[in-house]
Amino acid sequence: MSKDTLTAPALTQEEIKEQVIADYRIACISREASLLGRKEVLTGKAKFGIFGDGKEVAQLAMARQFRKGDFRSGYYRDQTFMMALGELNVQEYFAALYAHPDVDAEPTSGGRQMGGHFATRSLDEHGNWKNLMEQYNSSADISPTAGQMPRLLGLAQASKIYRHNDALHGMTQFTEKGNEVAFGTIGDASTSEGLFWETMNAAAVLQVPMAMSVWDDGYGISVPKKYQTVKESISEALSGFAKAEGDEGNGIRIFRVKGWNYPELMATYEEAVAFCREQQIPVLIHVEEVTQPQGHSTSGSHERYKTKERLEWAEEFDCIRQFGNFIVESGLSTQDELDEIRKVAKKQVRQEQKAAWAAFRASVDGQVQEAVNLIGQVAESSSNKVFVQKLADDLGKVMDPIRKEMLEAIRKTLRLTRGEDTPARQQMIQWYDAVMATMNDRYSARLYSRSEQQVENIDIVPAEFGSDPEMVDGRIVLRKNFEKIFEMYPEVLTFGEDTGKIGGVNQAMEGMQEQFGELRVSDTGIREATILGQGIGMAMRGLRPIAEIQYLDYLYYALQIMRDDLATVQYRTYGGQKAPLIIRTRGHRLEGIWHSGSPMGAIIHSVRGINVCVPRNMTQAAGMYNTLLKADEPALVVECLNGYRSKEALPTNLGEFTVPLGTPEVVKEGSDLTIISYGSTFNLCEQAAKELAELGIDVELVDVQTLLPFDKDHVCAASIEKTNKVLFVDEDVPGGASAYMMDQVLNVQGAYFHLDSQPQTLAAKPHLPAYGTDGDYFSKPSVDDIVEAVYGMMSESDPASFPALR
Repeated sequence: MSKDTLTAPALTQEEIKEQVIADYRIACISREASLLGRKEVLTGKAKFGIFGDGKEVAQLAMARQFRKGDFRSGYYRDQTFMMALGELNVQEYFAALYAHPDVDAEPTSGGRQMGGHFATRSLDEHGNWKNLMEQYNSSADISPTAGQMPRLLGLAQASKIYRHNDALHGMTQFTEKGNEVAFGTIGDASTSEGLFWETMNAAAVLQVPMAMSVWDDGYGISVPKKYQTVKESISEALSGFAKAEGDEGNGIRIFRVKGWNYPELMATYEEAVAFCREQQIPVLIHVEEVTQPQGHSTSGSHERYKTKERLEWAEEFDCIRQFGNFIVESGLSTQDELDEIRKVAKKQVRQEQKAAWAAFRASVDGQVQEAVNLIGQVAESSSNKVFVQKLADDLGKVMDPIRKEMLEAIRKTLRLTRGEDTPARQQMIQWYDAVMATMNDRYSARLYSRSEQQVENIDIVPAEFGSDPEMVDGRIVLRKNFEKIFEMYPEVLTFGEDTGKIGGVNQAMEGMQEQFGELRVSDTGIREATILGQGIGMAMRGLRPIAEIQYLDYLYYALQIMRDDLATVQYRTYGGQKAPLIIRTRGHRLEGIWHSGSPMGAIIHSVRGINVCVPRNMTQAAGMYNTLLKADEPALVVECLNGYRSKEALPTNLGEFTVPLGTPEVVKEGSDLTIISYGSTFNLCEQAAKELAELGIDVELVDVQTLLPFDKDHVCAASIEKTNKVLFVDEDVPGGASAYMMDQVLNVQGAYFHLDSQPQTLAAKPHLPAYGTDGDYFSKPSVDDIVEAVYGMMSESDPASFPALR
């Protein structure tokens, strides 16, 4: 190895030496943090540990090329990279390991994520965007392997959008005319996941500035890469993606480098990232011969599956050891000086670990002592004094108690002293309520936006119509509303399968690509997960993407990304990041098993943190899009498949009228029974209401409009208070969204109190719907089913007026 590879015209020999020694110092600090972190887990102070040892030198090279404004989408071993940028210090590292629930102590997630999951804060304390060009940016990590890949695609594509759309060049808090690079990292074994391949293919097709690093240590936990990757090399496996110099086609540029070779790493990253940044072409940097000194994690020992020879090789080619050899051989320092750096690093890490532990304990111990005192005071006047005092004594003896143990003692005390009304007990209750409110904020808050742009703050603007409104197909209402949106918001763009040239399979975007260009209205491949990922990444960078999934059934391909990434962004960063992506799809009442499903229960129970909108027609859908673009929260909008050709009145205030989310609409008032439904099925309920009226039954129809949020004003309960009967109608499987609605209305809203007959649900059969019109009729609730279900409920309460039908 030669130090000549480090020489740059702008640096003196002394400056080069200072950089190299600074890098060595960071590598040593990071390694010592990993070693001590493992001990902290094994001694019980932390629950689980996964560390970045063995990858230090490669991450130093990556950090050297990372600029302010760039974004990282990585995985849980990138601690050295974050330390090198100054975005993570050792005390914060250990605060995360201890799950310190204080965002000031642990700014990545406020203790919500395991250690090794890194993020920077894109938002200020009010939930507004910071200037992302003035800071290094790391999108928040997630644990599912390769789950970070789809988002990476969007982070990179944002640069392409910003570069080529002149109307966005003024958004200088988000971009410098698109010159930012999105850096991705992944372990070699995780490249076996489909999300990796889907993302690499999409990046190669789109030609976006994505610098992808693969840390290759030869194993996926205990499984060697011969069982993971064809040819045992991800760079060889991807060779068909390679873009040769001068090749005008699309593709990627591939680099290979040893993870222990400091000068080659520095040179390789400099060349790869410069090419990526200037040409806006994705690069893959395959970092081979990486070691993992402590094995995969604290959950096991790598001595169980690695040979003696492999372990000896890893010790010899440990990146810090080889880095030190290079420094000594190059005359940049002596071994004694390096040993002193390592010694100082170990001492520093221990000091910062102790400070992190002390800060964590201080936040708990004071409360525990308060609890001990309160329990003791309650014991003094309790008829169960002996037992209550024992709770106080036992809690006081616990070594390093946690809040769970503290609150268990308090709650047992309250049970033991039930029926006793003393000042001490009242004081304990007040203290307990205050603590629980604080814990709710620390552990459960920030699932949704708390900024001024949160959904509930958006003003309601009703749709307006002329005296003789034009009646058009529902798709025309949507299309004309989208046209207004694209004129009003230059940061809005949409993409999906068939979305661009033909304007979507239902023509709701017809002509939009010609009007607004391919950059803003574009086609994609058949790859739902990375369509979502494009949207997440671009939304994290200030754009307002509308990602289209062609049919609701195929949302399952992207549901993991929605659940693990998009839905949790606000939560897992304790309000530090947001991604206000709008997902557009269509479903219900088409023909065929995989084109007419309505898996709303599965969706709403998977994506808490995302608004789920289920409009009954296209005017409602358009108003929801208008609301969402004024807000800063992610959402899924499910358009009715059978509504595109239905006639609707064309509003005159397109792009401006809004539909409140979480507020049902009483579409028809009635006195006998309340029907609660949504979407296409609600339209059947409207038809059924007409037939029921002929039978002498006056139903009230409530369209919930959104499933998340659900009826914040308790409109449903108010309706039931009037009618005293309720039927929930839905085309999901039994126990799906219909059961969810029933729980919300009867339990959360307390509507059970107003019932004088059994509440009922009417759902689809417990299978995917059969093909054809008859298949739909026999698989899902029909108008006949709704009429007969309501009639049966009325017959049960008044058989004289409503004799049995059969």
